[in-house]
Amino acid sequence: MNNSGFILAGWLIDGSGRSVQRNRVLHIKNGYIDFIKKAEKDGFNRAELLDFSDSTILPGLVDSHVHLSMSATNNQQDRKYQLVAGFDYIKDLISSHIKQHFLSGVLAVRDGGDNKEHVLRYKTGHLNYKNTPISLKVAGSAWHKPGRYGKLIGRSPSGNDSIAQAIAKENKKIDHIKIVNSGLNSLTLFGKETLPQFKKEELREVVELAQIRGLKVMVHANGKKPVKIAVDSGCHSIEHGFFMGREVLKQMADNNVVWVPTACTMNAYSQFLKSTGIEADVARKNLDHQLEQIFQARESGVLIALGTDSGSLGVEHGKAVIEELKLLIKAGFPIQEAIKSATLNGARLLGLTNTGLLAEKMPATFLVVRGTPSDLPDSLNRIKTIYINGTHFNSLG
Repeated sequence: MNNSGFILAGWLIDGSGRSVQRNRVLHIKNGYIDFIKKAEKDGFNRAELLDFSDSTILPGLVDSHVHLSMSATNNQQDRKYQLVAGFDYIKDLISSHIKQHFLSGVLAVRDGGDNKEHVLRYKTGHLNYKNTPISLKVAGSAWHKPGRYGKLIGRSPSGNDSIAQAIAKENKKIDHIKIVNSGLNSLTLFGKETLPQFKKEELREVVELAQIRGLKVMVHANGKKPVKIAVDSGCHSIEHGFFMGREVLKQMADNNVVWVPTACTMNAYSQFLKSTGIEADVARKNLDHQLEQIFQARESGVLIALGTDSGSLGVEHGKAVIEELKLLIKAGFPIQEAIKSATLNGARLLGLTNTGLLAEKMPATFLVVRGTPSDLPDSLNRIKTIYINGTHFNSLG
């Protein structure tokens, strides 16, 4: 099919969160979905159809939190080198990670920053959409308070500049602003919270500046106070959000703040760290608590966008989306809602209007996955084909 024709889907998950649809015909015209109808027994000539009656069709996936300049390796020497390596080395790593995402059905990613802005440089001068049809949104380098956590993905304001003043001095082609407002989660003391890095007024100035520039603000924050300050400031998304509590979750729902839980990080830690050590045990407890919060978030109406933090220890680019989907399902999400978090919700968070939903007048960009919806998300390891604007995508070049 060359951007026009009929496709028969055995099952359709459209990305909206509505129930799975059985036996649907999609009419593709000039790269867009002309209509979606139930496949009547005599309604279409089977010879005119591309028959995927044994497969599930769903929108391309979105990973709302990645670090493309870092890999999942547990080799500490390699991990340290990736933080200081030059662009000539890192650009090949980024290319490899983008291909890994595409092979897993991820067609859009939001990068959370690196301290040398390699991913920003890659996007502006090396990203080849023809060979790797992925939408890439970048932060450049994140911002953190001097002397606090964040050096591996960002920098801090210099001199006497406030964080907003420091950001205002820059005019780089970034897609969003990344702020670090807490430390990492402890792997030795369960539930230990770190102090906020910035005051509400400081972050509010950043949000106001971002609005002027047409940008969104994503905030790394764990713990009640750091997350609440970020939400009070008007930020657009909370990244991680471990141990923020039910009241803050309700506040996020009331203020339409998106949550990107990245639960699979703790799942990876629990597997990669010594299974009998205290760190693995705390990681498992952190994961269980995060799953409980995800359950509460769904009850409270918090909008969740799937993000993996891929590039963290043991969190593989692309394949980690499958693990995060499993965790959302474990926390109580039906498959269609879990898929929505990884399609429509992510697309909206990234400001993408041409992906995330299969509906009339939307681009015919989707995954064809072997098996039924009950085989998801594991069946994402067996993607049959990917269509980009109605055309079968043959290779990554």
